[in-house]
Amino acid sequence: MSTFVSTNPTNISDVVAEVPAASVNDIVEAARRAKAAQKAWAKMPAPARGRVIAQVGRLFEKNKETLAALVTREMGKVYAEALGEVQEVIDTCDFFLGEGRRLYGMTVPSEMPNKNLFTFRQPVGTALIITAGNFPAAVPSWYLVPALLTGNSVVWKPSEFTPAIAQAMTEIFYAGGVPKDVLITVVADGATTFAAMEAALDAGLLNKIGFTGSTEVGRKIGALAGQHIQSACLELGGKNPMVVMPDADLKLVLDGALFAGFGTAGQRCTSLGTLWLHESIHDEFLAMYKEAVESARVGDPMQGVLFGPMLSEKYLENHINNLEMIQPHHTVFGSQGIGRITKDNPRDGFVGDPDAGVFAHPTIVAGIKKEDELYYTETFGPLVTVGKFSTLEEAIELANGHGYGLSSAIYTSDPKSVWTFREGISAGMISVNNSTSGAEAHLPFGGNGKSGNGSRQSGVWVLDQFTRWQSLNWDWSGKLQKAQMDIVESPYNPDFTL
Repeated sequence: MSTFVSTNPTNISDVVAEVPAASVNDIVEAARRAKAAQKAWAKMPAPARGRVIAQVGRLFEKNKETLAALVTREMGKVYAEALGEVQEVIDTCDFFLGEGRRLYGMTVPSEMPNKNLFTFRQPVGTALIITAGNFPAAVPSWYLVPALLTGNSVVWKPSEFTPAIAQAMTEIFYAGGVPKDVLITVVADGATTFAAMEAALDAGLLNKIGFTGSTEVGRKIGALAGQHIQSACLELGGKNPMVVMPDADLKLVLDGALFAGFGTAGQRCTSLGTLWLHESIHDEFLAMYKEAVESARVGDPMQGVLFGPMLSEKYLENHINNLEMIQPHHTVFGSQGIGRITKDNPRDGFVGDPDAGVFAHPTIVAGIKKEDELYYTETFGPLVTVGKFSTLEEAIELANGHGYGLSSAIYTSDPKSVWTFREGISAGMISVNNSTSGAEAHLPFGGNGKSGNGSRQSGVWVLDQFTRWQSLNWDWSGKLQKAQMDIVESPYNPDFTL
């Protein structure tokens, strides 16, 4: 039996977990078990399922520090960020525990006498949820919690780079009262998962696909779901713009651009892609940003650094490939080198042993233009491009031109600029005087264009991903009444005038 070996990216000699790799048949059988268990789970009253989610939330709260330490160890996120990620799981549980009592339908007046109309939310059935390793706890909770609350069963395929976190979370869900066949976790690579998804859809075992990952894979999953008359919930990549106007508070911008660009080593779907600076403040702010990034502490994620390691060698290799897109007209800042940080390619002030882990130099590429390959590429690493604009309209065009539409930000003190940006930007999420990164459990999360198919996670909006509307009409008149034909009217005089 093949296995996945998860190692600590801060110290790759530290083996975190070794787990069996699921086969296509294993995943299909998991879907079969989950489908068989779903009806009984759905029959549990929704408020009772809400109490299960409440219990799960309290267990995540009890285990917050332990799980956060595991997040830092297995995927390299700075410990303070890891604590925030687990808090997001707790917040999601706290929000949805009450939705078990608020899965409201509507009573609707009929156009007929002695007839009543109603609507109800019904669970979709069994969902296959596929999540990435950059947010191994928070993002899965955005799917799992509402899916379970609304009466669905779930087969969860987490990232093969973070199986220990997935196993820990699964055990917490079980301990909180979720039946073991209602949530089944499998670890597999992408090709195996896609083949299993296709087989399970063909067998009628899946009713919903949820996917967080790259736009390229999202296209394939969306197409496969469409063949089966399904709409996948797709949360994909981003090339998130931050527009800085002449009246912006540059110190505030600096904090936001530093966190958005290099937090989690730039491995967020909401990470800052391109920093668009108005020509009047371009040179001043670029000098500030250069100094801040070059002096930032990088290294051991338990030591109060700006960012720690990349997720794995695979992600580092992708980052290095992106660096090859740098052109002669670009200017590079950010560190003493580019690419992998090693003792032979050092960074001043590095915290820890660079050769022990998978670390990358933070890189600023200034002089970005719309025709550049870097302009169109989601880099997913510690790489921020910087460009210049002269008018807000030009900035909006540049911010939209690559086709991604996940997150965005504008820094300004002018309300007119805020509303002009809001109307023109294609992104599903906008921040004003704040970072492109950051989500709250009760606000819709998701993007448009290359960033997603319009589906949303978090808040009440995600309920539409895991429920289907059912309508009921109840005619108690004792006779057949035909809508749009048996019309009840009151006489009126159309020729009346004063």
